Amino acid sequence: MKKTILGTACLFGMLAVVLGAFGAHGLKNLVELEAVATFETGVRYQMYHAFFLLALGLLPSEVLKSKKAIYICTVVGVVLFSFSIYLLALNSLVAFDFKMFGVITPIGGLFLIAAWAMMGYGIMKSKNVK
Repeated sequence: MKKTILGTACLFGMLAVVLGAFGAHGLKNLVELEAVATFETGVRYQMYHAFFLLALGLLPSEVLKSKKAIYICTVVGVVLFSFSIYLLALNSLVAFDFKMFGVITPIGGLFLIAAWAMMGYGIMKSKNVK
């Protein structure tokens, strides 16, 4: 599980850098500034959660027992939250209307909040953290 968590952290981090560069250099010529800002929000939250997964993967198993559930909530949250934001920001570039995906964004946010809550609860409950 540790390799999976750390590998996903690296993948999310790498994609955040690539998408951030695209947003900063290529996107501003294609969409309105508001859409660029929206896109950057998705990138920012994706990078935050890449670091979150890195910390999760590096925590000893004795400290945190529920790593798999936290990992799943984080991955689902990033995909639903950040990737729905990317689609919404790029909506004007394609014929398909991605606005219906706007309802998915807060669901992704709830998964991210749940991951943080589970990690915090697990750390506070752990007898191995002083």
